[in-house]
Amino acid sequence: MTTLTRTPDTSALADGTRFLRTVIRLDAVVTGLAGLMLLATGLGAVENLSGIPLAFQTGGGAFLIAFAAGGLVLASRPRIPRGLVWAMVVVNAVWVVDCAVVLVADLMPLTAFGLVMMIGQAVVVAVFAELEYIGLRKTR
Repeated sequence: MTTLTRTPDTSALADGTRFLRTVIRLDAVVTGLAGLMLLATGLGAVENLSGIPLAFQTGGGAFLIAFAAGGLVLASRPRIPRGLVWAMVVVNAVWVVDCAVVLVADLMPLTAFGLVMMIGQAVVVAVFAELEYIGLRKTR
């Protein structure tokens, strides 16, 4: 008698991991570019265009570069720790909420360009948080 054994299908898990790794890398690259832009224009050009105070540009830029570096390191690991991905999702969600608070509470004297910039980054970051969440679900 022949016994059939079924091996687990790991291709779906591999595809989910590949998807998650790609999303984390893309998040890191976009975040790093945004951080570099904020730091490079810390001489006041963006402040004048956006209304975002210089201290927020330099502090935010430095944070974004550190976050991007962490994302690149995370994506390069052979096994991506789920807890660290959850931390990325939470940080991204907090960033979106912070943007909304700045807009709703009128905490900065944003120009029209600043409003578009703030809304745009909130949307992009929310998309990354959602894609990372989807990636986590695909890797269960």
